Amino acid sequence: MIWRFGPQDAIFLHLFRVAFFGRRNRLVGCCRVLAFFRSAAVLCALCACAAGLRAQSSAPQEPQQDSTELQVWSGAGHSADGGTHGTVAWNAGLRYGWVLTNPHGPSFLRGRFEYAVDWVPLYLIFEPRNVAYGAGFNPFALKWLFDTRGRVMPYFDLGGGVLFTSRQVPEGISNINFASGAGAGVNVGRGKMHWSLELRWLHISDAGLTAENPGINTIQLRAGLGWFRHKE
Repeated sequence: MIWRFGPQDAIFLHLFRVAFFGRRNRLVGCCRVLAFFRSAAVLCALCACAAGLRAQSSAPQEPQQDSTELQVWSGAGHSADGGTHGTVAWNAGLRYGWVLTNPHGPSFLRGRFEYAVDWVPLYLIFEPRNVAYGAGFNPFALKWLFDTRGRVMPYFDLGGGVLFTSRQVPEGISNINFASGAGAGVNVGRGKMHWSLELRWLHISDAGLTAENPGINTIQLRAGLGWFRHKE
């Protein structure tokens, strides 16, 4: 069938333009479009949460030995003492982990050990005079999940890897750096899906590959959404 543009189509396009991009107030129109996409994003998020809650109802109540974890996460923070000042770092990545043990250990230290790797395709480092774009890979992350009975599971982890950037980081030093850090946080929710929130110290430097090595230290707030997959 061949579509023919008729008068009714012209009326529709005119109404759409007036509603969203009126000549006298284009800012209001743009805000309406942004509100539309924001509402759609909220609706999609609610649907995803509902699907996750349904999955939780039939899932085991805690991660087990030989379980795997898939997590998407994002973190951001400002530079701290001990390195280059006036720098903000934002990153986002994908984590895949293996729960290697069942709960063991004494008293309040009782927990599970998890080994994970991180792929970090999005790095933005805002320096005083420019912005560096980068990507990284962390071949190891060592995570201890404390054994608790409730829906909140504290943990701490540490890990590191390599970071490649479009500009020298810090300015005038190197495009190739190593990123290492440690964090403490909580998993909220049991079963397959859980949220996580942690406070993380992130250190970026070239480990002495250049004569000068000021490095960057940041304190980050990092949030993630993860899924445990239990071995049948």
